[in-house]
Amino acid sequence: MMQSTDASETEIDLRDAGDGEDDEGQQTWKTQLETVLEEEEEEDVISTQSNTRPLINERDPRQINECLKVRFEDVIAEPVSVRSGDRVWIWSHALFEVSRVWFYRIITALLAVPVSLIAGILLAILSFVHIWFFTPCVQVVLINTGWLQTLWSSILDIILLPFFQSVAKCCRGINVVLSRE
Repeated sequence: MMQSTDASETEIDLRDAGDGEDDEGQQTWKTQLETVLEEEEEEDVISTQSNTRPLINERDPRQINECLKVRFEDVIAEPVSVRSGDRVWIWSHALFEVSRVWFYRIITALLAVPVSLIAGILLAILSFVHIWFFTPCVQVVLINTGWLQTLWSSILDIILLPFFQSVAKCCRGINVVLSRE
């Protein structure tokens, strides 16, 4: 919804009247465009304050549990040579789906909150240990072993590099010729 901001549409009333509202309930010191924009912002704030709306629609946005999309046909299959009755097949299909859904809902209702609480506490502890213990320890080791890196690179440059360069010069004259006999 686009409105123009011409000076002809902008109406500012600078009267010294009571509380600053006119008969329509609008504040007279604000332009009509500002009032409309504020109403849109209020609606926008309400829709963006809740983070649960996207979570309800898309609960596995990264497809982490793609392997759990199990259907009846993925679990139970009868070959053509051996078949149960149609009613048995229909009822077993219905019971499979209903029991899978309802047992999942019951187990989730009982255990989802405690398991998520435990997982959150565990991840918080792991984050704390990583940030406050492991990273400083690794930095201390790296700072205190900088001399080892210098020593190792010196050994490579002084001893091993000349050795392998001389071996390469010795083997440079070797030619291999393949022939068919």
